[in-house]
Amino acid sequence: MNNAMEIAIDDEVRTALDAKRAVVALESTIFSHLGLPSPANREALDRCLNAIRGAGATPAITAVIDGVARVGIGSHEHELILGPARKVGERELALAIAQRWLFGATTVSASLLLAARAGIGVFATGGIGGVHRGVQLHGDISADLGALAAHQVVTVCAGAKSFLDLPRTLEYLETLSVPVIGVACDEFPAFTVYSSGLPIPAHVDTVNELADVVRAHRALGRPGGILACVPVPLHESLDRTMIEAVITQALAATAAAGIEGAAVTPYVLTAIAQATGGTSVRANLALAENNARVAAELAIALATM
Repeated sequence: MNNAMEIAIDDEVRTALDAKRAVVALESTIFSHLGLPSPANREALDRCLNAIRGAGATPAITAVIDGVARVGIGSHEHELILGPARKVGERELALAIAQRWLFGATTVSASLLLAARAGIGVFATGGIGGVHRGVQLHGDISADLGALAAHQVVTVCAGAKSFLDLPRTLEYLETLSVPVIGVACDEFPAFTVYSSGLPIPAHVDTVNELADVVRAHRALGRPGGILACVPVPLHESLDRTMIEAVITQALAATAAAGIEGAAVTPYVLTAIAQATGGTSVRANLALAENNARVAAELAIALATM
């Protein structure tokens, strides 16, 4: 009996991998109703796919569909992934497969596992999860961080979500020996905010320099990945002071309502979107597209080594 998890890889993605061409993995949570609100989720899907293809790489959206772990989603299935979903982290993957969930939207952690199993070395997302504020009281640390340390995939992101405990998130990544590298930035990005004000552990000026670091990392036989941080385009960045005030209020509301765990993130993101009159959604779209483009450029640089 073969106990290895079977993954269905889309024909286009398989052809690109077999030819050793550039492929970029994407999560599906951002595109589902769990991520951006409609119609922004459709715009995000189009912009991310176009950014990757425009740079010359092949996109590979991860998901669980009808109980099958998928890497690469055809255009005929886009309507499904834009709709209602059940959230699938790395922990829930086996459950989603065994119970044949109709659509499981993959998070960062699940996407990293699927990408690694498929042989994809670059993944693009918006902002990673991390250590939540008040962790000393509830112990809430995103599974994203453990997945970054476990799977040899480069994650291109706009840092961590701004409502997290960013200093502790960086400390935890250090404990896990995950390299955190700023691409043309010296401070850790905070998702829709250009800079958190925290110094980033390492810096490269170009994607080609980043590719050199990735090659060296892999040559050492390191089992885990790299976190490559790309700030939201400056003209789309939200004001740090304003966002911090909104976050403080939203987190107080979640505590008062007894909202905890996985429910905190969508609640706070919705509160930010409402408080900013939708500018946070526009920033989210811009950073997702930008990260997809940079990830594609990195994948191409690595494929031409």
